[in-house]
Amino acid sequence: MTVTASSGSTRVSPQRYDTLPLSSVRRAEQQDRFPDGGELDSLITFFQSGQIRVEAARRISANADAIVARAANRIFTGGTPLSYLDAPLSVGTTETPLAADQVAFQKSVQTFTGAEASRGNVFTRLLEGAGGDADVRVILPTGFTAISVGRYGTERMKKSIRDLAWFLRYVGYAVVAGDPSILAVNTRGLRDILEKACSLTATNVALQEMRAAAAGLFKGEPEARQLVIDCFDVLLKELEVPTPSARQRLGSPVNQGLQLPAIYALAAEGSQRFIMRPAMSGAQKAEVVRAAYRQVFERDIVKGYSQVVCPVEATQLRQGQISMREFIRSLGNSNEYRRQFYGRFVNSRVVELAFRHFLGRGISSREEFTRFFDIVSAKGLKGLVDALVNSMEYARVFGEETVPYLRDLGEEAQESAGWGSNRKLFRFSAPFEGAPQYVTLYASYRQPLPDQHPYGGGNDPLGLNYGAIFPSGTASVATRAVPFGYDTRRLLIGNGINQPGPMNSAQFRKAVPRRVGPKVLRLQQIATGGASVPRRGGQPSIRGTEASTQAVIRGVYNQILGNAGYAGERNTVEEIKLENGDISLREFVRQVARSNAFRRRYWSGLYICKAIEVIHRRLLGRPTFGRWEIDQYFGIAARSGFYGVVDALINSPEYNETFGEDTVPYERFITPTDVNSRRVPALRRPFQAGAYADLTLAKRPDVAPSQQLRTSSGDPVSRNLTSRPLVRGGWTAQISGGQVPLAPPSASAGPGSVRQAPLPSRRWSGVPSRPGSSAPTAWQRPGGASPAAPSTLPAAASGNWRAVLAGGALTGSAPAPSGAMEKALRTSTPQGFRRRQSLGRPLTLAKAPTAAEVKAVVEATYRQLLNRQPLSAERLGDAESQLRDGQLSVAEFVAVVAGSDLFQNRLDRLAPLRGAAAAYLALLGRAAQPAEASRYLAARVRSGQQAAVRLVLDNPEYASSFGQDTVPYLRGLQTADGIPLATVNRTASLYGGNAALNPAPRGAI
Repeated sequence: MTVTASSGSTRVSPQRYDTLPLSSVRRAEQQDRFPDGGELDSLITFFQSGQIRVEAARRISANADAIVARAANRIFTGGTPLSYLDAPLSVGTTETPLAADQVAFQKSVQTFTGAEASRGNVFTRLLEGAGGDADVRVILPTGFTAISVGRYGTERMKKSIRDLAWFLRYVGYAVVAGDPSILAVNTRGLRDILEKACSLTATNVALQEMRAAAAGLFKGEPEARQLVIDCFDVLLKELEVPTPSARQRLGSPVNQGLQLPAIYALAAEGSQRFIMRPAMSGAQKAEVVRAAYRQVFERDIVKGYSQVVCPVEATQLRQGQISMREFIRSLGNSNEYRRQFYGRFVNSRVVELAFRHFLGRGISSREEFTRFFDIVSAKGLKGLVDALVNSMEYARVFGEETVPYLRDLGEEAQESAGWGSNRKLFRFSAPFEGAPQYVTLYASYRQPLPDQHPYGGGNDPLGLNYGAIFPSGTASVATRAVPFGYDTRRLLIGNGINQPGPMNSAQFRKAVPRRVGPKVLRLQQIATGGASVPRRGGQPSIRGTEASTQAVIRGVYNQILGNAGYAGERNTVEEIKLENGDISLREFVRQVARSNAFRRRYWSGLYICKAIEVIHRRLLGRPTFGRWEIDQYFGIAARSGFYGVVDALINSPEYNETFGEDTVPYERFITPTDVNSRRVPALRRPFQAGAYADLTLAKRPDVAPSQQLRTSSGDPVSRNLTSRPLVRGGWTAQISGGQVPLAPPSASAGPGSVRQAPLPSRRWSGVPSRPGSSAPTAWQRPGGASPAAPSTLPAAASGNWRAVLAGGALTGSAPAPSGAMEKALRTSTPQGFRRRQSLGRPLTLAKAPTAAEVKAVVEATYRQLLNRQPLSAERLGDAESQLRDGQLSVAEFVAVVAGSDLFQNRLDRLAPLRGAAAAYLALLGRAAQPAEASRYLAARVRSGQQAAVRLVLDNPEYASSFGQDTVPYLRGLQTADGIPLATVNRTASLYGGNAALNPAPRGAI
């Protein structure tokens, strides 16, 4: 059998190393107990020594060059080994920069001699291991000879120096983890490789020299020194172990043969195994019995529920009368197991749980599931338990005396198809999930291809069915996969292509779009005369016209990059070459696809399969046919990288036959998912003729006169005068007061005179008389017949006047001639002074506040900063709880609200100057002065809006005005020391009341 689908992802992988906290907690978790005193002491020691371990790893990293140089100088001769490092070393602070080999030579000389230049010749250096500390003494193995750099070769020298640094780096990892398992699982098996590639004895000497050099860094620090020495000892020990063989699983009619690399098998050896032995004490045997209960019932049923299942069999097991295998069989046949794991579930789930309890794994294939499903259906629970316990697999893995255990990833070879389902089956909540996992999983393998991603549903929003994409590093493992096999071919839909024919045929590759298809852009050549194909220098001319060249360049950027390209992303040099005819359009497409902009968009941030899928669509205009096509480009990516994939696509026969040298790539084929996603349901509406406008001719409507003035620069400027109605004929004004109207100037007759509007006829009356006074005097001047004007005029007209229009076609009221200008220049009273009665009293939080007082403070803070009460989902629950518990003061709570997204989004929606006014009005309770607004805007541009808000909160005026326990309130309507009167008026103009937005979203600031 061959499983061609996967229910897991590449993120499901065995843990290949261990840490001290993880191993301690795992041991207690396996025994279903709390950590004991010894485990807690080891954890305490681990965390207390954290600073020592981190400092040790940092010191090793800082002196890595010197440690590697000392080891390299010991095993190599005839050159400077450190000159073969990938990056040149830096030596102190030198005046003149040195070349890489010169720097390496100086470093090697310093390391080799250093302060010990008087050690002598080569013979004395070889015998220097005889001195020094005994635990780090370098012991030269038999047959060791120094390696000549010249004969060893450049490539092998680079690899050797790199490997020495690799060993030292993993020592640093082990020091930080507090557990040397990462060294064991990564170095065991290197013995054969080192013997074939270089020299095992030389590697042993180099590691001893590195151990001595690293231990010399921690003189006077015995704990750190011993930790480093222990890690190097693990390295030396593991290099002596022969390479272990991979674990094999033999195939069967229901299981496929698999192989597990030794590195995963070694990593899984740390888990505890419980084996019943006759020489054990009573307490130890009781612990093994409890382990059997935990495996079969998934919990310590004796301790948790005070239920002793099969007590007779447990006693016989302790006395050695029955084996552990028979005890496990009795537990599976017990009434308690039948009640918990058989009567409550369907047979499919019963089989899955039984595999977990008795074999420690999940189901491998549908054939295996079918076999045991038939057994439980025919023979019941007893037949299922007997079949599992009597199986050859149980005897091979657990034997007669070992308690079954969970065989997770790394324990043995497993099909990737069941990884996701196994993870769910091994959870503690597995007995509470009644839905079967494997029967639905393996049934989906035989179903037709659904519209689902091969690595699980919901992982591919773009509909690229053959590329694996996982949105986040914590994506849950999907257990429902789609059985796309290697030979499965995707169904493609032509994007307006005319008769594409069979897929991947010559007709398919040469198919052209219809009129309704995508627009095809070709480079039009310039006719230079002569032959039909103009030639230049013996080569065909590819010089295009200016219009077609620019259109083609825009089309290439839109197709390859997805847009016209931002500043700095366009290939200007290649554009000029294309315009001059120095390169073909195909070469220009290649250069754009090889650019950093394209690589950053569609390669660097994507999983490799997804990147190949997207690039294939961009360059060839269609999705891939299947996994066999992706595998082809996957191999190219492994060998040649990003540029190899781009060149392979552009140099492919399909590109040549479809686009050639002068056509911009276009989208030729799409998937059914693309068709469904591009259909907008809201636009698919039935046709309603009555909903459309009447197209019959009608009278053209009158357009209102524009109230905007066009200046010379073309900007619209609103007029400062309101529109006045057209006055035809004469008008009459009756004025109460003592003003005397002037006589109208006489209009001269003749052809050269200028026609003027007629003056109004004014009738005057004095101030209304009071009792005891004389009758008011009436004044009238129709043309000079009025009485003589009084000699003394009042300072200002005290009465009212009105205009009566008469004559012509229009009659109505008209404003005074200078009324519009007076209205435009009149200064209105600030609105805030009229709304001062809506201001509440300042709120101060007491030392021991009640719940109502805290609620009032919270609501007042939200209302002051946000102009509203937030929704339930928007409230800052953590900050409110801390304020309620006394962990935050009112000032700190205001700072939290001011730094939240609610307040920041409110300021973001306003113009910069209006945002500054809103920040000062909310946090300081007054309008910002010009200098303050300038500082706010400068901080906003330089460091962001958060920094600008902190600038307002750090103002000493906040502390002096509100302190730590007072909610900010509008205080700028009253005069204060240091606050100009203009700021008070500006605050009043910005404040619109509690029911308004402060400041208003429109109007002047």
